[in-house]
Amino acid sequence: MFKQDRFIEDCKSAVGEGQKAIRELVVEAVADPSGVCAELGEPTQAGVFPLYKANDLTIINFIWAPCMTLLPHNHNMFAVIGIYGGREDNMFWRRIKDADAGEPMIEAAGSDSMGAGQAVTMGPDIIHSVANPIKKLTSAIHVYGGDFFEPPKPRAQWDHETLVEEPWDMDNTRAVFRECDDRFNAWVAAKG
Repeated sequence: MFKQDRFIEDCKSAVGEGQKAIRELVVEAVADPSGVCAELGEPTQAGVFPLYKANDLTIINFIWAPCMTLLPHNHNMFAVIGIYGGREDNMFWRRIKDADAGEPMIEAAGSDSMGAGQAVTMGPDIIHSVANPIKKLTSAIHVYGGDFFEPPKPRAQWDHETLVEEPWDMDNTRAVFRECDDRFNAWVAAKG
């Protein structure tokens, strides 16, 4: 049975062993989606809900609004993402140089779709964007090998339309979650 405090302590003990050890813990946790949901609570709103934060480890309960997308971004640290409700589609990107403008850009390089009980592991150089393709909230435990909110190495994000690189903006990320949550709540109210 998933217990938040035990999971955090296990991750704190395992982070020094690296990404593989963290993956094992996340896979074990999301193998029982109803247990995770019982411990963390039934998701009611989209958002970024930190469970633990330190220089070498961040654990977040991400709740994605229906039909929400988040622009391409990197982490500059390893990440393990486990889904315990809904679906999460990841588009993976690689860096290229725009031949005309000489601007650093990205192009699509692959994708992965996960449902409850599944996990994905990303190395520190991975660039990805995220979409919740369904009409209900998606819930996921994200574990990062560093401080997600105040990373020592600056992170980047890429404009959805132009795919041009810009500095990562956590305030913008939180705003996207709020806007998507507001849209979801308006949709629920309209169905009413």
